[in-house]
Amino acid sequence: MRVSFDELKDAFDKALVKAGLSEDRAKLCAQLFTENQCDGVYSHGLNRFPSLMSHIASGQIDVHSEPECTKALGVVEQWDGKMGLGQVNAHVAMGRAIEVAKEHGMGCVGLSNTNHWMRAGAYGLQAADAGCIGMCWTNTTVLMPPWGAEGKRIGNNPMVMSIPRDGGHLLLDMAMSQYSNGKLEILKQRGEDLPLAGGYDSEGNLTCDPGAILDSKRALPIGYWKGSALAVMLDVLAAVISGGLSTHQIAAQGSEYAVSQTYIALDVTSLVGQGVREQIVNNVVNDLQEAGEDVRYPGAGMLRIREESLELGVVVDEGQWNDLLKMG
Repeated sequence: MRVSFDELKDAFDKALVKAGLSEDRAKLCAQLFTENQCDGVYSHGLNRFPSLMSHIASGQIDVHSEPECTKALGVVEQWDGKMGLGQVNAHVAMGRAIEVAKEHGMGCVGLSNTNHWMRAGAYGLQAADAGCIGMCWTNTTVLMPPWGAEGKRIGNNPMVMSIPRDGGHLLLDMAMSQYSNGKLEILKQRGEDLPLAGGYDSEGNLTCDPGAILDSKRALPIGYWKGSALAVMLDVLAAVISGGLSTHQIAAQGSEYAVSQTYIALDVTSLVGQGVREQIVNNVVNDLQEAGEDVRYPGAGMLRIREESLELGVVVDEGQWNDLLKMG
């Protein structure tokens, strides 16, 4: 079924206010959740909302805490998320990186002691909307084996790169596993197989069955050993830059919280000028599109789904929609 963007946002907002968020924070989180669903990122829209509400109810997330800058060194700052709302902390951290970039050309914020930021790409889009290149990544609890091992030791550590463009930003938003856990969960709910093998089953065989991968907890890293190595590097970078926890320390807690993140903004519009920026980016996009109708630049699919959602209504699962209405 489909509902309007405003109707969905209002339902999220009511549930968040009821859960104890201030009106401003509820409005921000509702906007982000609605945009996720609108853009087709269903794994971090209605599908992930109950998890957030559960962590708020348990006290794992402090809905009232304010992130705080604890150290500044030129264009690099460290912030303490104080176990607050992951979306709010992420929005503040990228906002601060953008602010520093507007003054110095580049800004970098390391954020420790924060919670799940939901859709990573939201903060890349935040930077692009401000005319900046955006980069950010987070570590996670252990979610996949390092290359050559069977047991989980490394996170899928999503990373984002965004480039501003008037005709629609370029956005790369990817986990270090071939398919994120959220994507596996969505496909399992739908009873669909993966188009390509995404991990191993309990017998150690490569499989396209998302349920088998979730059960075995053996997701396949992107690029095999390369994805495994990149996941390790992103984990270490996030922990070092923020002064926070690394993946193995997060896993030892028994639950995923107090994660470490990094946010970088580059004021490319001021650096090269909007006209030059647009020419360069559009030349790349046009060249890709000339290769064939099925060739897409990063973020093209998101923009297509967004346009359709705003015209026809946002796709929602009827059961999840009814559950959300009950929360408000």
